[in-house]
Formats: sequence, C-alpha cells, structure tokens
Amino acid sequence: MRELQFREALREAMSEEMRRDENVFLMGEEVALYNGAYKVSQGMLDEFGAKRVIDTPIAELGFAGIGVGAAMNGLRPIIEFMTFNFSLVAIDQVINSAAKMMSMSGGHFNVPIVFRGPTASAGMLSSQHSQAFESWYANCPGLKVIVPSNPADAKGLLKSAIRDNDPVVFMESEQMYGDKGMVPDGEYLMPIGKAEIKKIGRDVTIVSFGKMMKVALKAAELLQAENIDAEVIDLRTVRPIDYPCVVESVKKTNRLVIVEESWPLAAIATEVAFKVQKDAFDYLDAPVVRVMGGDVPLPYAPTLIEAYLPNPERVIKAVKETMYMVK
Repeated sequence: MRELQFREALREAMSEEMRRDENVFLMGEEVALYNGAYKVSQGMLDEFGAKRVIDTPIAELGFAGIGVGAAMNGLRPIIEFMTFNFSLVAIDQVINSAAKMMSMSGGHFNVPIVFRGPTASAGMLSSQHSQAFESWYANCPGLKVIVPSNPADAKGLLKSAIRDNDPVVFMESEQMYGDKGMVPDGEYLMPIGKAEIKKIGRDVTIVSFGKMMKVALKAAELLQAENIDAEVIDLRTVRPIDYPCVVESVKKTNRLVIVEESWPLAAIATEVAFKVQKDAFDYLDAPVVRVMGGDVPLPYAPTLIEAYLPNPERVIKAVKETMYMVK
C-alpha cells in the first residue's frame, strides 16, 4: 500500500491503462502542455506523446464528438472536461450519441469512452461553476456514472471504466484532488455498481457518495460520541446503484438518512428513498430523511455557500429526527 493524492491515483489509472492498451488516449483542455488544469495528467505528455495526450480548443461539443467517433472506430478515449459545468456544451454528444449508439445501431457499435472531470461546488465559484450533475447523467440509460470518494476507489474504478465497453461518466471533485489515501500496490480493478459499507452500525443507515462522504463520515464520528451507532454506505456509482446493499442495511438499522450535494428535486437521494420504501417499507421505523443542497443556484458569498451545502450538523439533526430525538 502507498499513500497517494487523489490526482495521483487518477494519473496512475490512466497511465497504466495507456501502457496496457495503445488504443487508450486522453483528450481535453490543457491536459498536455499544461499538465492538466488540476495537474491530474502531469508528465503524461512526456511519456505518451502528443498523439495520445491531446490538447484541444475550448470546444467541448467538438472534442466530445471526436471522442465518440473514435470510440465507435475501435479506440478508447478518455475525454476530460475541465469541469462538468462545461459538459453542458457537449451534453448532446454524451446523451444523444454515446449513450444511445449501442441501441440505435442494433448492437453494432460499442462506445467505450470515459468522460471525466470535476463536478459540484469547489469554493467561491458561484452559480455557473458549482453544479452537481450526477443525477442528470444517471437519468440516462446507456451510461454508467461513477462518483468516487477516495484515491483507492478513484484508481480502481477509473481503470474499470476505461476497460468498459460502454460509455462511462466519471465524476470527481476539484476539492478532493489533493486528498491523500492508501492505494493498493500493483494491478487492481474495482467493480462498477458495487457500494461499500465504510462503517458498520446498528442505529441508522447514512448513504452518500463523492465528497459528501466526508460529511457523512464526520457526522457518524460525532454521533458515536453520543452513543448513536451509524452505518455509513458509500454508493461509489450512481448508475447502476447497489440497491441491495442499502436495503439490507436498512433492514438492520430501520432508519435511513441520505446525504447529497445536488438540488433536491429528482436527485439520487430521491431514487434511493423510493427503492427503500418499496423494498423495505415494513422495516422502517421512521420516514427517510434527505440532507440536500439548497434549491437555489449556489451563491458566491462564503456565508451563503455554508448555508447551502450539507454539513455534519445537518446530518446529525436528520439522524436524530429519524430517532424521534428532535422535532
């Protein structure tokens, strides 16, 4: 095991897959000469050359479309969006080309492509650069959507995504690129669609993914000091969702709190809550509670950002609501 930054784990995953398969290449804004906007691709141009680490113009629709075409012709592109806020310019290629091509071609064309980059808030970036689009992409059949929370998962899941024959949306966090964690030595892959129980508990289930796992785990730590034993689940992928993992946990704890950064309407949390009430209704001792971002565009002011985002205190309050300890 080695300690790596999140960005280093992503770089290792891409580099290992590019060494393994000459059809894999990286394309996006500033990925080559500048070593990546967040230094995820640092040194990769030197190793793989300008034909496999490709700087693009500021034209997301164009280079996403080139990636889809390349994937249809046997290559395995990794398309980096500097932020998924900018992926909206390219969403026609992601949704109407990559995700639908297998179905529309009657199975003749796979599109083995990875669209990756940071999602959601990252400090004082205001409304147009702070949006969490996980539920948008997870809504589309034909895509797989991965949102890792730590360096080990990031590496193992990105390698699996690059080898997958279907299009994968791989969503990171700008605020996590410097996070450090232990990463296994040698070759390893992680299965797409498998959640992980990060903390075993008996009193309540807390479900989250991505950087909100920090909030969930901190809340669980503080709850433990009050003798409330929370089970914490990291979904890791939000299409497909590992529903059995969540349902079995709720059957044990009888309570569920879901933590997600996005807007409340039609969120991943909404879908998880529906599935739990459908498959574990008789086990619930309280209504499911969601801890979400605000139902407004994210403001610029730090005080308003703090009010918008989920935090451990809000999660603790939600847990106590499910235990009828507060009104």
